[in-house]
Amino acid sequence: MIDRNPYTISFGKIPTRFISRSSIIDSITDAIDSEVPDEQAFKLTGIRGTGKTVTLTAIERYFRKREEWIVIGVRPDADIMTEITSNLYSAVPALTKFIDANLNLSAFGIGLNLSRKSPVTSMDYALKTLLLELKKEEKRLLITIDEARKTKGIVDFIQEFQILIREELPIYLVVAGLYEDIESIENTDGLTFFLRATKFEMTPLNITYIRSDYQKTLGIPYEEAEKMAFMTKGYAFAYQVLGKYVWDSEEKRLTDDVLLKFDEVLSDKVYKKIWSELAPKDKYFLSFIVKKDKMEASELLEMTKQNHSAWSIPRARLKEKGIIDVETRGVISIKLPRFREFVENDQV
Repeated sequence: MIDRNPYTISFGKIPTRFISRSSIIDSITDAIDSEVPDEQAFKLTGIRGTGKTVTLTAIERYFRKREEWIVIGVRPDADIMTEITSNLYSAVPALTKFIDANLNLSAFGIGLNLSRKSPVTSMDYALKTLLLELKKEEKRLLITIDEARKTKGIVDFIQEFQILIREELPIYLVVAGLYEDIESIENTDGLTFFLRATKFEMTPLNITYIRSDYQKTLGIPYEEAEKMAFMTKGYAFAYQVLGKYVWDSEEKRLTDDVLLKFDEVLSDKVYKKIWSELAPKDKYFLSFIVKKDKMEASELLEMTKQNHSAWSIPRARLKEKGIIDVETRGVISIKLPRFREFVENDQV
């Protein structure tokens, strides 16, 4: 084993040990990097702790190694077009010279104040001009937005993005965000293009991969690694938390103390937030669903004395938030590890 704990419970920090979303990363990088890409925008979505940031970072790193690519990560609450242009000016020498020689962007605090040229008043025009220059230089621009949510900056940028790609300019977009935040952007009037962009869901990690990693990294027996892997239910954050505390334990196994810390971290960093955002009706149904690992929908309705109509909307919301699995017709199960214990001990 290595000497330093390779697992982390800090959101946004890339851990030393993690299981890559290779299929998603390859699908996006191959599509974007093709000679004539069919799509220029992609979405990553899932609940908190499913590996969206790690996956987005892996995509950024792939393209940053390519000489013909420029990668810019922007904040969702920024004036995105201005931020992109400012980054292009400071990070790309050829564009720095081009802007200083041809564009007066002083109104936006970018470049030199060229008194002989009229100030550019439209950032749309400035960005389009720079992309035309990039196209001449045979370079391409990838924009990434983590923790994307509906803001004026994102709505304005996506509307402009649609125009830019129609004009065959070399700009590409990958955003990552929570289910409800991505859906909020998708449902905004005038953003049909974004709604149709390919969306990748952060599904559970492969249990076999988790078991193999635990066995190798922690130096524990197959049976112990398998027990731990199944306990995570493939939830990426749980995989990190359990690995961290077993690594820190003297016994290097799943003890009561490790389990207590596991539950505390999941509760404090994820589950309390998820619970606080649920509608009262969602919480009511969940208080019954958690009583079993799997439950027939008919049994749930009998227990709650509700009908299918009353259950349909909470069902859709809980599924969309990644809390329940209803892929098997008529069967409901909880997707999150030890969520039953959280609900029963902390909330009911």
